[in-house]
Amino acid sequence: MRQPRIVIVDPAGATGLAYGRIVARLQPLEVQHASSVPAGISLVTADSFDIAVLVARDGIPALEMLTPLVAADPDLPVVVVDAAPSAEQTRSCLRQGAADYLPLEAADRELEGALEHALTASRRRSSEQALRRAVERPYSFEDFLGESPPMRQVYALIERVASSGVDVLITGETGTGKELVARAVHRRSRRADGPFVPIDCGAIPDALLESELFGHERGAFTGADARRIGLIEVADGGTLFLDEVAELPAALQAKLLRVLQERRVRRVGARKETPVDVRVVAATSRAIDAMVEQGTFRRDLYYRINVVRISLPPLRERGDDIGLLAELFASRAGREMGRTAGRLSTDAYQVLRHYHWPGNVRELQNVVRRAMALAPGDVAGVDDLPDEIVAAAGGQADSIAETGDGFFAKRAAHVARFERQYLVDLLNQLKGDVSAAAKLAQVPRGTLYRLLKAHGLDPAQFRAE
Repeated sequence: MRQPRIVIVDPAGATGLAYGRIVARLQPLEVQHASSVPAGISLVTADSFDIAVLVARDGIPALEMLTPLVAADPDLPVVVVDAAPSAEQTRSCLRQGAADYLPLEAADRELEGALEHALTASRRRSSEQALRRAVERPYSFEDFLGESPPMRQVYALIERVASSGVDVLITGETGTGKELVARAVHRRSRRADGPFVPIDCGAIPDALLESELFGHERGAFTGADARRIGLIEVADGGTLFLDEVAELPAALQAKLLRVLQERRVRRVGARKETPVDVRVVAATSRAIDAMVEQGTFRRDLYYRINVVRISLPPLRERGDDIGLLAELFASRAGREMGRTAGRLSTDAYQVLRHYHWPGNVRELQNVVRRAMALAPGDVAGVDDLPDEIVAAAGGQADSIAETGDGFFAKRAAHVARFERQYLVDLLNQLKGDVSAAAKLAQVPRGTLYRLLKAHGLDPAQFRAE
């Protein structure tokens, strides 16, 4: 990652403020100087900068200098330093888009704080813009969206296996997109012009499943008033997708194995077999390997459908994709709900990234749609997320606060104040006795010492004279 870049627009050069000393305290920054607003505009239009410092001198109103600079790059945070500050200029500059407004005589620490704040805002804005560019031109594959290493491996495996014609087993938790993989394999195969026939083996009662798969002749059983073509025959020349294949009853497992071996199917009540040419793509969210070992799923059928295995990663292992997916879902939901736009606040993104997503992508999509439905405007915040997700992310509040810009940052500050006050009250009560305080607080003494040090508290000051 490149060093942050700052442009200083100052008619007097860098002599008016201790820029070098302040910048050195912040971090390595690449600094360029411009002696006039036109020169500054030339720099920012020709290159990319993270912050601008505009110094108004020689009686030129700060707003007069700021307006053309903001127009040249509306996204550039500009910190205005005014040699002739006034309340009117402060209001005007901030309304015009200045990130901050300081008098020329401001202490170094004030300018340092303003630059830090502007740099943080610039980073956040750059991150959000990159995310939106990614959504506009996502790294996608078929109906998938994501560029995390685990998903790239899945894409590569689909590409390699699709044209081979072999049967495929897809494994993964509920909501990871197993049917999307099956459809991608079909569309990229030589059978793409043939039918894609999905069937959920776990959603159809056992009594009906045989007829659904294999079909039946008229009169084969009570209620069979006409011949019915089974889904295996319907998929002839194409792909049969057996979702939740591990739910197949043992008797149907044996019949399916015969179909896959002989490439012939016999309808219920029929005397003759019908040739079929199908490719089977099966999927399961269960631990099918363990079922084979336990004898609840036929080993020979397992080997027959598991020629190539594609394992889908859960969303919690695709951390890099969570923000990308959430942004896409928010944008879609916003449009569907008639909003000008749809997006999530920075803190809301951080909460989503720290949740474990047992329902995977499907759950994320539903949560984002709910947040956009509850949001009063185009931007959904933490308050619009389900309580259980916010609570689950609460354990990561400190790490979220480092990157968030509102909810969790404020929460962390409140917690820190409460913690310090608790320590002060504890030491007052026990007159600085750390051992007794640790025992009462039910924490190791070493932990208590670290907390005291972090809050700048000296036990000695609480001891009785």
